[in-house]
Amino acid sequence: MNYNVRLFNLYGWIPESGVETKIIEFIQTESPEVLSVQEYHPHKNIDLSFFKYKFEKLSNGKLRYGQAIFSQFPIVNSGSIEFPETANNAIYADIVKGSDTIRVYNIHLQSLRINTAVENLKKEDSERLLNRVSTAFKMQQLQAELFLEHKEACPYKMVVCGDFNNTAFSYVYRIIKGDLNDTFKEAGNGFGRSYEFKFFPVRIDFILADDRFNVNGYSSYTEHYSDHFPIMATLSLDK
Repeated sequence: MNYNVRLFNLYGWIPESGVETKIIEFIQTESPEVLSVQEYHPHKNIDLSFFKYKFEKLSNGKLRYGQAIFSQFPIVNSGSIEFPETANNAIYADIVKGSDTIRVYNIHLQSLRINTAVENLKKEDSERLLNRVSTAFKMQQLQAELFLEHKEACPYKMVVCGDFNNTAFSYVYRIIKGDLNDTFKEAGNGFGRSYEFKFFPVRIDFILADDRFNVNGYSSYTEHYSDHFPIMATLSLDK
């Protein structure tokens, strides 16, 4: 499962109580064996101890947040790929399942920082908006290239999860995907919406798998506990 949890609604973007515990209850009900989380924050009400293993990489600022990977299988190695001039990064965990070691990457690329509400877009100065988006695209490209450099040295089968903050039509998606399989295209249906946008479905969150995996299923959820929606893929390896 991949899920950008938006700090577990720390600042009350969704005007209802207990959103953070509803997220945890949802995850526990769906019971993924591996969970990749972006914008993770160790909120006092968060208990993911039903996972046996975890790796998290949090910022050292006043608000501690970042990326995390949770697993029911042992994590034998882990680390972070740091991106310059941003709090975004990519992390990885090497997970042992049976006789296989599988690397799971969790990538959070630079946000475009666009408020998608139409009334706010109308108020935006077009030149400033264009400059901001152009800067973000350049940062995304650098971040994707840093990830690819790290990925090239990986000796294991891999699954790449994350919030790319860009669509399947983008340059960064194409270079990160490479020869990996997009699990939505393999086993999903419909539009695969993963981000809350009022007027058309946007898919910016991905689970990409090495072609040595069989993609047996894919789910896009509609639970509205974040500005992103969780996604989950079911994978298997031939014996």
